[in-house]
Amino acid sequence: MHKLLIFIISAITVLYSSETVAQNSAQTSFGQSSLFNDGWIFVQQDAEGAELPVFDDSKWMSVSVPHDWSVKGPLSPSNAACTGFLPAGIGWYRKHFSGRSLTSDKVYIYFEGVYNRSSVYLNGHLLGTRPSGYNSFMYDLTPYLDRKGDNVIAVRVDHSRIADSRWYPGSGIYRDVWLVQSGATHFSLWGLGYSAASISDKQAIINVETSVENLPSASSKFTLDLAIRDTEGKLVAKTSTKADAKQVTTIKLKTPHRWDINDPYLYTLEATLLNGKETVDFAQTSLGLRTLEFNADWGFKLNGRNTKVKGVCLHHDAGVLGTAVPDEVLERRLKTLKSLGVNAIRTSHNPQAPVFYDICDRIGLLVMDEAFDEWEFNKKKWVEGWNVGTPAFDGTADYFEEWSERDVKDMVLRDRNHPSIFLWSIGNEVDYPNDPYSHPILDGGNFEFNQPMSGGYKPDAPDAMRIGVIAKRFTEYIHSIDTSRPVTGALAGVVMSNQTEYPQAVDVVGYNYTESRYEKDHSTYPERIIYGSENRHGFADWKAVRDNGHIFGQFLWTGADYLGEAGVWPARGSGAGLIDLGNFVKPRGRFRAALWSETPVCYIGTYLKPQVSTGRRGGFQIPDSPEAWDSWNYEDDQTVRVVCYTNAASARLMLNGKEVGARTPHNDETGIIGWDVPFTSGTLKAEGFDESGAKVSEYEIKTSGRPFSLKATADKLDLDAGGSVAQIVVEVLDEAGIPVKLADNAITCIVEGGELLGLESGDMSDTGVWTDNVQRVFKGRLVAYVKSGMNPGTIKVRFTSPLLKSAELTLSTHSI
Repeated sequence: MHKLLIFIISAITVLYSSETVAQNSAQTSFGQSSLFNDGWIFVQQDAEGAELPVFDDSKWMSVSVPHDWSVKGPLSPSNAACTGFLPAGIGWYRKHFSGRSLTSDKVYIYFEGVYNRSSVYLNGHLLGTRPSGYNSFMYDLTPYLDRKGDNVIAVRVDHSRIADSRWYPGSGIYRDVWLVQSGATHFSLWGLGYSAASISDKQAIINVETSVENLPSASSKFTLDLAIRDTEGKLVAKTSTKADAKQVTTIKLKTPHRWDINDPYLYTLEATLLNGKETVDFAQTSLGLRTLEFNADWGFKLNGRNTKVKGVCLHHDAGVLGTAVPDEVLERRLKTLKSLGVNAIRTSHNPQAPVFYDICDRIGLLVMDEAFDEWEFNKKKWVEGWNVGTPAFDGTADYFEEWSERDVKDMVLRDRNHPSIFLWSIGNEVDYPNDPYSHPILDGGNFEFNQPMSGGYKPDAPDAMRIGVIAKRFTEYIHSIDTSRPVTGALAGVVMSNQTEYPQAVDVVGYNYTESRYEKDHSTYPERIIYGSENRHGFADWKAVRDNGHIFGQFLWTGADYLGEAGVWPARGSGAGLIDLGNFVKPRGRFRAALWSETPVCYIGTYLKPQVSTGRRGGFQIPDSPEAWDSWNYEDDQTVRVVCYTNAASARLMLNGKEVGARTPHNDETGIIGWDVPFTSGTLKAEGFDESGAKVSEYEIKTSGRPFSLKATADKLDLDAGGSVAQIVVEVLDEAGIPVKLADNAITCIVEGGELLGLESGDMSDTGVWTDNVQRVFKGRLVAYVKSGMNPGTIKVRFTSPLLKSAELTLSTHSI
C-alpha cells in the first residue's frame, strides 16, 4: 500500500475592493483598512534621530510606496553580481499624518513587506522590528497616537548587507502599507481560516475557524454570523452561533461549485461579529473549494482528476520596476505564463505580495508557497559573477533561531485561505552539499547532484543530520495551523539528504534537477511522493515527468527573467525565463507552450545553419537557444535552419506561398521539427496539421526593411485615477508596417498628465542608465509603464526616436 495523501480544501482569499477604504482589503481579516501609501518622504542614509517627531526632514525626497530605492541606483561592477550589481544601504521613511479623523478604539499599521531589517516608530516610540524582508506584519499605533494633533511614523530599513541574497531582493517599503481601524473587540490578525470536512457533488461541509481579540468575558450577547454568496451575490448558505475567543463553526453548502485551474470559481464569505444587534466587526472574503490527492504511484489529482503540474519558479522583481511591482504588471506576467500552458507557480524562495495569490486564485494557477532559501547558516553569495571568484556569506542566518518559527507560521496564517496554494515549502536547497552542510556520503564518488561540488566530505562543515531535525520542526509548525495541504521541501542534494530524516520529515519530496534519481528512488523508497521542484528547460527533463506516472510535475527554472544571480559584468541578471523582464515571450516560452498548452501552438525561429554539427540528434540547436528568434532577415542564399515548435501532429514550411519544407511529423526525440532553407526574402510560414491532415495552426514571419516608424499599443486606454498603470508596448516598424526585430533604436518617452515609471526592453546585457526616459529597444520592442495621477483627466504619451516617425497615445483617467 503506497503513500496516499488526501486533502479536502475549503479556502478563502480577500476580495480587493476598488475603493480606497474597504473592509479587510488589507487581508487582515478585521476592521476597516485604507491604503497608507501616499505622502511619505525618504532619505537614503542612516539619519541619526530620524525616529523623533522634531527631526528636520524638510530636505527629504517625497515618495509614494511601494518604493524600491535600489533599482533607482546606478548599476556598477563594484556592487554584487548576486543582487544585480545594484546598490543597497540604509534608508529612512517618514510620514506626517493627523490623528483627528482616527476615531476608532484601535488603530493599526500593516506592512505587506519591507526589505529588510526594519524598525518602525510612532512619535519616537519603537513599535517593533522585523528582520525578514518578505513577511507581512502589523503594529498597534493606539498607545502612542495623538488623536488631537499631528503624528509621525518613521521606518528605518537596514539593507547594508549588499550581498545578503542570491538574487535581487530590492530595498525599502516595496509593498503596500495599510492603516486599519477597529473597535476594541475585533477579529484577530489573519483570524479567519477554513478547511472542508467533506466535499461531494451534493454538499460541502466547511469548518470555519475564527479568533477574536478582546472578547469580553461576559460575552453571552456576542454572536458570529456566517454567510456564503455565489458569484452573482445570491445567498447560498448561512449559520449563526455564539461567539467565542477561538472557535470552529460548521457551515453547509449545497451543490458546491469547485475551484479548478480551468474554472477558478470563487464564492464570497461574509463573517459578522455582533453584540446583540450591533455589528462589532465584519469580514468579507472570497472562498474556493477543491480537493487535493497525492500518491506515490500515480502522482497528483485535483478534484479527482489526475493532473500533471506544469510549473515555473518565480522571483518577485520586474526589471526596471525592481520589486515595487504594480498589480497590473504582475497580472500581465501571470496571465502570459498561463497562456503558455503553465498551471503552477513556485514562489522562489519566499512569500510574495498578497495580491499575487489573489491573482492566482482568480485566473486559476496552483501555487507552491515557499518560506526560506537558507536556514541556520548563510549560503554562498557570488559577488563577481555566478560561480566566479570568492563568494560572500551574508544572509539571514543571524536571526534564524529567533524569528524562523514566527516567519513560517505567519506565512501560513496569512496565506492559508487561498485555494491556489496546494503546497507549503519549508526551504530551497538547504541541503546543497557543502553549502554549508556536509556528510560522509559525499566521499566515494557519490556525485549525483545538480551542480559540481567543491571536494568531498568536509568534517569541519555543519553536520547534514541537522537538516532533518529542522525540517521536522518546520513541518510541525505548519501542521499545527493547517493540515489541509502537504508540506514539502526542494532538495538539491538528494543522495546526501537520503542519509538524513529530511525526506521523511515532509509529506511530499521535491527533487531539484535530479531527474536521474526518479526511478531509482521510487524503487528504493516506494512510499515517497516525488516531483521536480526545480528543473531545466530540456525536453528530456519534461519527458521524465510526462512518461512517469509517479512523478506529478515539475517547476522550471524560471518562469521569468530576473534581476540578480548575474554573470560577470556587464550583466543585470539571469535570462533563464520563459518570458523576459518586459513580460515578452521568449523562444523557449514558445517551445514550452508546444509541450504544455492544450490549445494549438505553432511557432518558427531561425538561425544560420551551424557549420559544425551540434552533436545533438538531428543536428538542431537546443530549443532555448537565444538565436532561435522569429526573424527572417539574412543574406541571399545563406542556408538558414528553421525550427518549428508545435503541438500539431505534423508541420510543413511555406516560403512566399511555396512549400520549401516537407510536411514532417512531430519528433519525440527533440520536440522540434526543422528544415534547412536557402534564404529568400518574403513571408515564411509554418502550418501545423492534426492526425487527420486538417490544418490546426500556423505562424508566419516576414523579412523587414529599415526602421521607419514607431507603433505604440496600450493594454488599456481608460485608467482609474489614483495610481492605475498602463502598459504600452512600443515596436519599431519598417515602411510597410512590418516589425523590425533586429532594431535597437533609442526611444524617448514624454508623459504629460501622468508618471513614467520606467521603460523595459528585456535586454540583460544593458547595464546603462535605466532611471531616465530614454531606452534602446531590444528585439525591436520595449514596454513603457505609465501611472495615473490622483485626479481625473487625460494623459498624453509620446514616443520619439531620431529619423523615425513618432507615436502618440492619449489615455483617459476617471474617478474610482
